[in-house]
Amino acid sequence: MAGPPAFETGDFAHTMAAASMAPMKASTLRRVLNAWPPFLFAGIRVVDFDTYRYAKVRLKLAWYNRNYVRTQFGGNLFSMTDPFWMIMVLKSLGNDYIVWDQAGEIRFVAPGREAVYAEFRVEDAVLDELRAATANGEKCLRWFDTDIRTASGELVATVRKQLYVRRKRPKA
Repeated sequence: MAGPPAFETGDFAHTMAAASMAPMKASTLRRVLNAWPPFLFAGIRVVDFDTYRYAKVRLKLAWYNRNYVRTQFGGNLFSMTDPFWMIMVLKSLGNDYIVWDQAGEIRFVAPGREAVYAEFRVEDAVLDELRAATANGEKCLRWFDTDIRTASGELVATVRKQLYVRRKRPKA
């Protein structure tokens, strides 16, 4: 007789997490994220994500995602930036590292009255800095800043994400 279903034993979450860590090209992940309900139904679209070193995301302004005063909803502004630094740094550093979101904050600068964009770039110098800071097995907490701008360049918000980075410990 088979045991209880995976979701009853807690193995379901472990199975899903393992599946999400499977190797995936950035262009495939772009398509997955564009179909992901939190992005799809908020008007968030990943427009460029062909490597794990650069991404560009758009948040359109529509009747269904405006706030009370008909501007970009702040939660969507934060959401459009949420997964990218963690995923991009994790994939760029490789399987020998643990990378988690540690903290996040947003500063609203101007009302978003049109589509807005966020761009993410992981530079070699940042990866070298993280590798050096974690070489002895210590954790590194590093902030990453992302400006959210209109197509004409007007700053709407700045989002900061702090990542926890550490080399994996050798298995005993």
